[in-house]
Amino acid sequence: MASLPKLPDSLKSIQHYLKTAVEHDKRDPVVAYYCRMYALQRGMELDRSSPEAKTFLFSLMDILEKVKQENDGNEAITSELVGSALVEGYALKVFLFADNEDRAGRFNKNVVKSFYTAGMLFDVLTNFGELSEDIHNNRKYAKWKAAYIHKCLKNGETPVSGPLNTDDDEEGAVGGMTDAVRGIGFEGTTQPPDPRTNIPPPDNTASQYLPQPPSGYTAVPPTAANFEGGNDALSAPPMGTHAPANTPAQTPTSSNNWTPQVPPGSVQLDSTDYQRAMKLCKFASSALQYEDSPTAIDNLRKALSLLTTGKES
Repeated sequence: MASLPKLPDSLKSIQHYLKTAVEHDKRDPVVAYYCRMYALQRGMELDRSSPEAKTFLFSLMDILEKVKQENDGNEAITSELVGSALVEGYALKVFLFADNEDRAGRFNKNVVKSFYTAGMLFDVLTNFGELSEDIHNNRKYAKWKAAYIHKCLKNGETPVSGPLNTDDDEEGAVGGMTDAVRGIGFEGTTQPPDPRTNIPPPDNTASQYLPQPPSGYTAVPPTAANFEGGNDALSAPPMGTHAPANTPAQTPTSSNNWTPQVPPGSVQLDSTDYQRAMKLCKFASSALQYEDSPTAIDNLRKALSLLTTGKES
């Protein structure tokens, strides 16, 4: 892959996303592709006018276009619907690995790096639209945990497993996250453990279970033609203080006692409702790839409820 020019100071905040992309070039090219896509979108927000930034961002555009051409048969890259499901599934695996290690009291640099990487991957999901409430909260929690555990390890203290009750501690930790990550040595080559160990990698056949986008729709990176256009770059919601939701597995009702509801004549669905139903089905498909049947069932039930009653529950 072609090398990028020196990163301008005005774009320094995207360097960790580019580094994550490099770390995943061989491990998961789809994740690497969308990390660079997010870095490009974020970079255009930060500086699209200085000569140094233009040179760097044009080079990044060229890399994205080349990757897309080389993977024109990979639906995870040509279709944002498929790509978002795979990136979200991977991000959740990294997050759950870190959360399980944290709750088991195994505190080390790998746990910090995994929480931090998960937080960045949740940022990357904003490539595909607004984050769900659960993903939004998990992102804030992962970023806070990365800084909190690092701070404790640096000071010789034992971190507290799971969420804390003091919002001020979370806010302070999130604010110092970038410096904390730099201090623990993430500028080197350390990578979080692959969360998909012993899990078969996803293949293109998974896309047949996903709702398909409109004919001719593809994920197209920004090009030089629209580089000087309006400010359509993505923006991330502000960070907060939520811990990840613990959703217990739901026990499905017996198939002998359950029948689909007949949509009442008064139910009127608009395009937003249909898009939400498609997203819920996508989440269910992503969960099935990782054999997470409770999550798949929950999302399918929400989609069915939305289509038959106009409400998710």
